[in-house]
Amino acid sequence: MKLSKITPFLAVIVTAGCSTPGPGDAPDGIHDPYEASNRRVHAFNQTVDRRVFGGGGERAAPRPNRFREGVTENISNFSDNFATPGYVVNQVLQGDLGGATVNTLRFAVNSTLGFAGLADVAADLGVTGSKTDFGETLHVWGAPEGAYHVLPILGPSTERDTAGSVVDLFTNPLGYVLDPPEKYSGTAAKLVSRAAKRRQYGDTVDSVLHDSADSYAQTRLIYLQNRRFELGQDVPGDNVDPYEELYGSADVSE
Repeated sequence: MKLSKITPFLAVIVTAGCSTPGPGDAPDGIHDPYEASNRRVHAFNQTVDRRVFGGGGERAAPRPNRFREGVTENISNFSDNFATPGYVVNQVLQGDLGGATVNTLRFAVNSTLGFAGLADVAADLGVTGSKTDFGETLHVWGAPEGAYHVLPILGPSTERDTAGSVVDLFTNPLGYVLDPPEKYSGTAAKLVSRAAKRRQYGDTVDSVLHDSADSYAQTRLIYLQNRRFELGQDVPGDNVDPYEELYGSADVSE
């Protein structure tokens, strides 16, 4: 079945299926009915982070290395460029034709003049786009946020964003026109880029994920505040996200 036929149906399913708090059930704006299981997954993710990245342990700060930093930037650029057609699809579904046009132009420029996106030539020309996903599309369509929950390896999410992440596996047109292994190159580049950034910004992430008195509550607050801020919702308090460098911002050119 084509995506254009299933997306409205998915919006109805997500809207009906998301757990929503009743009046007064979440006075702090946090709806977390699955906290016990979420904490277990959070602990598992902490363990994985320690074993894979040495998170929370004593380690020397990474030495500046221009070559390594340059390679990391190239991989990040390629990953963002590969994902851009998916951003365009979601912007069309959201009715953001201006954003879709800008991202289409960015993709065309970077895929040709930028050597398949390794260089962000479009940003150098002043053409900066924006990232989006099907979770935001569902938000635009009126689907509720749903309960907070933690995914193994992937980390914090909500019911709406998790449903959006599943749909996003199928929204990028490149997945239908490229053959293996090329069609998986974007995913591989994204994983490598995140691993490199985890190392680069290790102290910042450690301060939240391993050094907080209650890292689960701190991570939950940061994620929900930042996500709601990205979606244009009013968020009380400080919206600075120490995970921004790892998980990206709304600006594709960054």
